[in-house]
Amino acid sequence: MILFLGELILLFIIFIISVRFLGKAALAQLTAFDFGAIIFLAYLAFAPIEVKGPIQGMVGMLVITLLHFLISKLNLYKWFNHIISGEPTILIKHGKLIPNNLKQTRFSLMELLSTIRAAGVPDIEDIEYAILEPNGEITILPQVDLIPVTPRLLKIDMEYKGLPIAVILEGKIQHKNLKLIHKDETWLHSELEKKGYKEIKNIVYASVRDTNHSLNIYLDK
Repeated sequence: MILFLGELILLFIIFIISVRFLGKAALAQLTAFDFGAIIFLAYLAFAPIEVKGPIQGMVGMLVITLLHFLISKLNLYKWFNHIISGEPTILIKHGKLIPNNLKQTRFSLMELLSTIRAAGVPDIEDIEYAILEPNGEITILPQVDLIPVTPRLLKIDMEYKGLPIAVILEGKIQHKNLKLIHKDETWLHSELEKKGYKEIKNIVYASVRDTNHSLNIYLDK
C-alpha cells in the first residue's frame, strides 16, 4: 500500500509539472495536438499504476483529493502560485503587439487575432491591453474611447429593480430563499392566494424581487 501511494503521489506531481510545461497556450487554444498531448500524458502517468481491489482504489482517491487540497492551499502563497500557475502575460500593450511574449507563451498570432475578433475589437490598435491569464484565458481591454457608454459614464441615475429570488422551483418551496428576503411560508401562501393560486405543485417557477417583494409566477403549461 505504501509503495502504491508513493507511486500515485509521484506520478500525480509529475503529471501536473508536465501540463505546466505545456504552457498556458495549450490550455487556451486546446488544438488537436494540445488535447492529444494532455490525454497521452494522463494515460502514461496513470496507466502503470495497478489498483488492487476497491480498498486500494478508495485510499488512492482519498490521497489524491487531500493532495489537491494541499496544493490549492499552497497556491495561495505567491512563490508557490508562480511555480504552479505562472503569471499573466501581456500580449498587446497600448495598441502594440509584443512578439516576444507571444513566442515565450507559444501562443499563436492567428489564435490571438481570432480571440480579439470574438471580443468585438478586431483591430490591434484599438486594444489597450490583451493579457494571457494563468488559466489560459485572454483578457481584452479596449481603448478608453471604445468602451461602451453606460449610464454611469453619462451620470444618469438608474433605478435598481432588485434581484429576483426563486421561492418556488418545480412545485417546491425554497425555504432558504424565503429566509433571505425575511419572509416565511405563510406569507408566500398569502401572496399566492391574492393572485388566485392555491396549488403550488402547478407552479414551475416563482420569484420575489428583494426590493419591493413583488411576486412573479410561471405555471406548468
